[in-house]
Amino acid sequence: MRDYILETEGLTKEFRGFVAVSDVSLRIRRGSIHGLIGPNGAGKTTCFNLLTKFMQPTRGVIRYDGRDITRMPPARVARLGLVRSFQISAVFPHLTVLENVRIALQRERGGSYDFWRSDAVLRRYDERAMALLGDVGLTTYAQAPAGTLPYGRKRALEIATTLALEPVLMLLDEPTAGMTHEDVDRIVELVRRVAQGRTVLMVEHNLKVVEGLCDAITVLTRGRVLAEGPYAEVSRNPEVIAAYLGSDPSVSGGSQGGVAAHA
Repeated sequence: MRDYILETEGLTKEFRGFVAVSDVSLRIRRGSIHGLIGPNGAGKTTCFNLLTKFMQPTRGVIRYDGRDITRMPPARVARLGLVRSFQISAVFPHLTVLENVRIALQRERGGSYDFWRSDAVLRRYDERAMALLGDVGLTTYAQAPAGTLPYGRKRALEIATTLALEPVLMLLDEPTAGMTHEDVDRIVELVRRVAQGRTVLMVEHNLKVVEGLCDAITVLTRGRVLAEGPYAEVSRNPEVIAAYLGSDPSVSGGSQGGVAAHA
C-alpha cells in the first residue's frame, strides 16, 4: 500500500495571466488529517477545485492512490473515493434531514429516474441513512426540514452526505466557518471521529482547530507552498508568521508562540 494517497507535482492554475496556484507539490499521507492553510487569497479553494476536478490545471500532475487523475472528470474522481464538501452550505432545505442523506445514498442507482418510482423503493436506504445520521449526532433531527437546522447542524448534515458517498479521501472546505465555539467543538470531534479509517484534507482558517486536529499542514501564500510539516514546527516558521501578520519576520514575534498566538 502506498504511503501517500494524494500527490501533486507542479500544480499550476492561471487565469488570463493571473497565477492563482503556482507550482504546488503536495503529498498527503494515507490515514492522516492534513491541513491546508494560508491567508485570504492564498489559493486554497482554487487548489481544492483542482484536486476535485472542478477546475482543470494549466500545468502539473495530480495522482490519487497512484493513478493519474489530472484530466479525469469530477464525477469519476468522486466514484474513486475522493469526495469533497463545500464552504457554502449545500443542503436541500425543503427536504428532511433523512431525505438529504438518502439522496446521496441513491447514487448507486446511477441515472435511474427515481421520481417515477414508488417511495417504497427508496425506503431501503433509510436504515443506512439513519446510521450515518447517528454517526454525526443528527438522529433526533431525521424528520426535520434541513433548512430549519442551526448552522452547525447543517455542516454536520453535509458531512453525513459526504460520508454517504463512501469517501476514501475527504476534502473538507472550511468545516467550522462561521460557527459558535460550541459548534466548533462539536465539528472538531466529528471530524476526528469520521477520520478513523480514512484520510482527510481540510482547508481551515481556525488555527486552533488545525493545531488540535491535523497531523501535518501545508501553508500556501500567493498560490505557492510556503512551508509544510507538523503544526508545532511550521507555526513557528518566521516566513509563515510574516505571511499571516503581514510584517517582517524579524519583528513578528515568531519566538513567542508562533502563528498559534495570533489565531
